[in-house]
Amino acid sequence: MKVEKKIAIVTGACCGKGIGAAICRKLASQGVHIFFTHFQSEERWPSTFKEELRGYGVSCKGFDIDLSDHTASRLVIEACTSQLGVPTILVNNAAYSMRDGYGQLDAQTIDAHYTVNMRSAMLLSVEFVRKFEKTNLKNGRIINMISGQELGPMLEELAYVATKGAITAFTKTLSAEVAHLGITVNAVNPGATDTTWMNDEIREHLLPKFPTGRIGQPEDAAKLIAFLASNESEWITGQVIHSEGGFLRS
Repeated sequence: MKVEKKIAIVTGACCGKGIGAAICRKLASQGVHIFFTHFQSEERWPSTFKEELRGYGVSCKGFDIDLSDHTASRLVIEACTSQLGVPTILVNNAAYSMRDGYGQLDAQTIDAHYTVNMRSAMLLSVEFVRKFEKTNLKNGRIINMISGQELGPMLEELAYVATKGAITAFTKTLSAEVAHLGITVNAVNPGATDTTWMNDEIREHLLPKFPTGRIGQPEDAAKLIAFLASNESEWITGQVIHSEGGFLRS
Protein backbone atom coordinates (compact mmCIF):
# COMPACT_ATOMS: atom_id res chain seq x y z
CA MET A 1 0.00 0.00 0.00
CA LYS A 2 1.42 3.37 -1.01
CA VAL A 3 0.06 6.82 -0.25
CA GLU A 4 0.45 9.17 -3.21
CA LYS A 5 2.47 12.32 -2.61
CA LYS A 6 0.27 14.57 -0.52
CA ILE A 7 0.54 17.24 2.16
CA ALA A 8 -0.53 16.41 5.69
CA ILE A 9 -1.20 18.67 8.65
CA VAL A 10 -0.67 16.79 11.91
CA THR A 11 -1.43 18.69 15.10
CA GLY A 12 0.10 17.99 18.48
CA ALA A 13 3.45 16.51 17.45
CA CYS A 14 5.26 17.83 20.51
CA CYS A 15 7.71 15.06 21.41
CA GLY A 16 9.36 12.04 19.87
CA LYS A 17 7.41 9.45 21.88
CA GLY A 18 3.89 10.66 21.09
CA ILE A 19 1.24 9.49 18.66
CA GLY A 20 1.59 12.72 16.67
CA ALA A 21 5.27 12.10 15.97
CA ALA A 22 4.58 8.47 15.04
CA ILE A 23 1.91 9.58 12.55
CA CYS A 24 4.31 12.08 10.99
CA ARG A 25 7.00 9.41 10.61
CA LYS A 26 4.64 6.89 9.06
CA LEU A 27 3.17 9.34 6.56
CA ALA A 28 6.62 10.72 5.67
CA SER A 29 7.86 7.18 5.04
CA GLN A 30 5.10 6.89 2.43
CA GLY A 31 6.06 10.09 0.64
CA VAL A 32 3.67 12.52 2.31
CA HIS A 33 4.96 16.05 2.95
CA ILE A 34 4.49 16.99 6.60
CA PHE A 35 3.33 20.18 8.31
CA PHE A 36 3.18 19.55 12.05
CA THR A 37 2.13 21.81 14.90
CA HIS A 38 3.69 21.83 18.34
CA PHE A 39 3.39 23.86 21.51
CA GLN A 40 5.55 24.05 24.63
CA SER A 41 7.89 21.42 23.23
CA GLU A 42 11.57 21.12 24.10
CA GLU A 43 13.66 23.83 22.49
CA ARG A 44 15.58 21.65 20.02
CA TRP A 45 12.79 19.18 19.32
CA PRO A 46 11.13 20.88 16.30
CA SER A 47 14.35 21.39 14.32
CA THR A 48 15.63 17.89 15.13
CA PHE A 49 12.30 16.33 14.15
CA LYS A 50 12.12 18.25 10.88
CA GLU A 51 15.54 16.95 9.89
CA GLU A 52 14.49 13.43 10.80
CA LEU A 53 11.40 13.60 8.58
CA ARG A 54 13.31 15.16 5.70
CA GLY A 55 15.44 12.06 5.78
CA TYR A 56 12.49 10.27 4.16
CA GLY A 57 12.86 12.53 1.13
CA VAL A 58 9.86 14.75 1.86
CA SER A 59 9.44 18.41 2.71
CA CYS A 60 8.64 19.23 6.31
CA LYS A 61 7.66 22.34 8.24
CA GLY A 62 6.90 22.83 11.91
CA PHE A 63 4.62 25.46 13.39
CA ASP A 64 4.73 26.55 17.02
CA ILE A 65 1.20 27.61 17.92
CA ASP A 66 -1.24 27.54 20.81
CA LEU A 67 -4.35 25.91 19.34
CA SER A 68 -6.50 27.40 22.07
CA ASP A 69 -6.19 30.78 20.32
CA HIS A 70 -9.36 31.49 18.34
CA THR A 71 -7.32 32.46 15.25
CA ALA A 72 -5.08 29.37 15.33
CA SER A 73 -7.02 27.25 12.85
CA ARG A 74 -6.91 29.85 10.10
CA LEU A 75 -3.23 30.55 10.76
CA VAL A 76 -2.33 26.85 10.53
CA ILE A 77 -4.09 26.35 7.19
CA GLU A 78 -2.60 29.55 5.77
CA ALA A 79 0.92 28.70 6.94
CA CYS A 80 0.77 25.20 5.50
CA THR A 81 -0.57 26.47 2.18
CA SER A 82 2.09 29.15 1.83
CA GLN A 83 5.01 26.96 2.91
CA LEU A 84 4.14 23.57 1.40
CA GLY A 85 0.90 23.86 -0.58
CA VAL A 86 -2.79 23.12 -0.08
CA PRO A 87 -3.12 20.34 2.51
CA THR A 88 -4.86 17.14 1.46
CA ILE A 89 -4.72 15.36 4.82
CA LEU A 90 -5.65 16.72 8.24
CA VAL A 91 -5.01 14.75 11.42
CA ASN A 92 -6.52 16.44 14.48
CA ASN A 93 -4.28 14.79 17.03
CA ALA A 94 -3.66 17.61 19.54
CA ALA A 95 -5.55 17.29 22.81
CA TYR A 96 -5.85 18.92 26.20
CA SER A 97 -6.46 16.76 29.26
CA MET A 98 -6.53 17.68 32.94
CA ARG A 99 -8.09 15.47 35.59
CA ASP A 100 -11.17 16.97 37.17
CA GLY A 101 -14.12 14.93 38.47
CA TYR A 102 -17.35 16.39 39.88
CA GLY A 103 -15.55 17.93 42.85
CA GLN A 104 -13.13 19.99 40.76
CA LEU A 105 -14.98 20.71 37.51
CA ASP A 106 -15.47 24.42 36.89
CA ALA A 107 -15.93 26.85 33.99
CA GLN A 108 -12.21 27.42 33.51
CA THR A 109 -11.53 23.70 33.22
CA ILE A 110 -14.35 23.20 30.73
CA ASP A 111 -13.20 26.14 28.60
CA ALA A 112 -9.59 24.93 28.53
CA HIS A 113 -10.71 21.55 27.17
CA TYR A 114 -13.24 23.06 24.78
CA THR A 115 -10.84 25.43 23.01
CA VAL A 116 -8.38 22.68 22.01
CA ASN A 117 -10.39 19.46 21.88
CA MET A 118 -13.52 20.89 20.24
CA ARG A 119 -13.17 24.36 18.78
CA SER A 120 -9.71 23.90 17.32
CA ALA A 121 -10.49 20.52 15.72
CA MET A 122 -13.82 21.74 14.33
CA LEU A 123 -12.45 24.97 12.88
CA LEU A 124 -9.37 23.29 11.44
CA SER A 125 -11.64 20.79 9.73
CA VAL A 126 -13.90 23.37 8.09
CA GLU A 127 -10.97 25.62 7.12
CA PHE A 128 -9.37 22.57 5.52
CA VAL A 129 -12.56 21.83 3.56
CA ARG A 130 -12.96 25.42 2.38
CA LYS A 131 -9.40 25.50 1.09
CA PHE A 132 -9.71 22.05 -0.51
CA GLU A 133 -12.99 22.98 -2.20
CA LYS A 134 -11.29 25.75 -4.20
CA THR A 135 -8.87 23.30 -5.86
CA ASN A 136 -9.23 20.47 -8.37
CA LEU A 137 -7.98 17.94 -5.83
CA LYS A 138 -9.99 14.73 -5.57
CA ASN A 139 -8.95 12.90 -2.41
CA GLY A 140 -9.11 14.71 0.92
CA ARG A 141 -8.80 13.10 4.32
CA ILE A 142 -9.77 14.34 7.78
CA ILE A 143 -8.94 12.06 10.70
CA ASN A 144 -9.93 13.00 14.25
CA MET A 145 -8.34 11.36 17.25
CA ILE A 146 -10.73 10.44 20.08
CA SER A 147 -10.49 8.25 23.17
CA GLY A 148 -13.33 5.74 23.14
CA GLN A 149 -15.22 7.83 25.65
CA GLU A 150 -18.57 6.37 24.59
CA LEU A 151 -17.45 2.80 25.36
CA GLY A 152 -17.39 3.29 29.10
CA PRO A 153 -16.73 5.78 31.90
CA MET A 154 -13.40 7.57 32.21
CA LEU A 155 -13.44 8.66 35.84
CA GLU A 156 -12.29 12.16 36.73
CA GLU A 157 -12.18 13.13 33.04
CA LEU A 158 -15.55 14.86 32.73
CA ALA A 159 -14.43 17.83 30.61
CA TYR A 160 -12.21 15.64 28.45
CA VAL A 161 -14.83 13.00 27.63
CA ALA A 162 -17.49 15.61 26.94
CA THR A 163 -15.33 17.52 24.46
CA LYS A 164 -14.00 14.42 22.76
CA GLY A 165 -17.52 13.00 22.58
CA ALA A 166 -18.56 16.10 20.67
CA ILE A 167 -15.89 15.36 18.06
CA THR A 168 -17.38 11.92 17.51
CA ALA A 169 -20.74 13.52 16.64
CA PHE A 170 -19.04 16.22 14.56
CA THR A 171 -17.17 13.58 12.56
CA LYS A 172 -20.33 11.75 11.53
CA THR A 173 -22.19 14.83 10.32
CA LEU A 174 -19.26 16.56 8.63
CA SER A 175 -18.52 13.38 6.69
CA ALA A 176 -21.96 13.56 5.07
CA GLU A 177 -21.60 17.25 4.27
CA VAL A 178 -18.27 16.94 2.44
CA ALA A 179 -18.52 13.52 0.79
CA HIS A 180 -19.40 15.09 -2.57
CA LEU A 181 -16.04 16.89 -2.51
CA GLY A 182 -14.11 13.63 -2.29
CA ILE A 183 -13.22 14.21 1.36
CA THR A 184 -13.59 11.43 3.90
CA VAL A 185 -13.93 12.15 7.62
CA ASN A 186 -13.27 9.49 10.23
CA ALA A 187 -12.42 9.25 13.92
CA VAL A 188 -9.91 6.91 15.52
CA ASN A 189 -9.71 5.73 19.11
CA PRO A 190 -6.18 4.27 19.54
CA GLY A 191 -6.90 2.91 23.01
CA ALA A 192 -4.47 3.08 25.90
CA THR A 193 -1.17 3.87 24.19
CA ASP A 194 2.26 3.85 25.83
CA THR A 195 3.32 7.48 25.43
CA THR A 196 4.62 10.06 27.90
CA TRP A 197 1.63 9.76 30.25
CA MET A 198 2.40 6.18 31.26
CA ASN A 199 4.69 5.07 34.07
CA ASP A 200 5.59 1.57 35.25
CA GLU A 201 2.67 1.47 37.71
CA ILE A 202 0.16 2.30 34.98
CA ARG A 203 1.73 -0.22 32.59
CA GLU A 204 1.53 -2.95 35.23
CA HIS A 205 -2.14 -2.14 35.81
CA LEU A 206 -3.09 -2.05 32.12
CA LEU A 207 -1.12 -4.96 30.71
CA PRO A 208 -3.51 -7.74 31.93
CA LYS A 209 -6.35 -5.94 30.12
CA PHE A 210 -4.71 -6.54 26.73
CA PRO A 211 -5.36 -10.10 25.48
CA THR A 212 -2.68 -9.51 22.84
CA GLY A 213 -0.10 -9.54 25.62
CA ARG A 214 1.24 -6.03 25.10
CA ILE A 215 0.23 -2.40 25.50
CA GLY A 216 -0.51 -0.30 22.43
CA GLN A 217 2.35 1.66 20.90
CA PRO A 218 2.21 4.98 18.99
CA GLU A 219 3.16 3.11 15.83
CA ASP A 220 -0.03 1.02 16.07
CA ALA A 221 -2.13 4.16 15.77
CA ALA A 222 0.10 5.55 13.02
CA LYS A 223 -0.43 2.50 10.82
CA LEU A 224 -4.21 2.93 10.94
CA ILE A 225 -3.96 6.66 10.29
CA ALA A 226 -1.75 6.02 7.27
CA PHE A 227 -4.36 3.66 5.83
CA LEU A 228 -7.18 6.13 6.37
CA ALA A 229 -5.02 8.79 4.69
CA SER A 230 -4.46 6.63 1.62
CA ASN A 231 -6.51 6.33 -1.56
CA GLU A 232 -7.41 2.77 -0.58
CA SER A 233 -9.68 4.10 2.18
CA GLU A 234 -11.91 6.16 -0.11
CA TRP A 235 -15.02 4.06 0.72
CA ILE A 236 -14.62 4.56 4.46
CA THR A 237 -16.16 7.73 5.87
CA GLY A 238 -18.23 8.80 8.87
CA GLN A 239 -16.79 5.95 10.90
CA VAL A 240 -15.50 5.76 14.46
CA ILE A 241 -12.80 3.10 14.58
CA HIS A 242 -11.81 1.60 17.93
CA SER A 243 -8.32 0.19 17.48
CA GLU A 244 -7.55 -0.98 21.00
CA GLY A 245 -5.90 -4.39 20.64
CA GLY A 246 -8.94 -6.11 22.18
CA PHE A 247 -8.72 -4.04 25.40
CA LEU A 248 -10.86 -5.56 28.17
CA ARG A 249 -12.88 -3.06 30.20
CA SER A 250 -14.42 -5.52 32.62
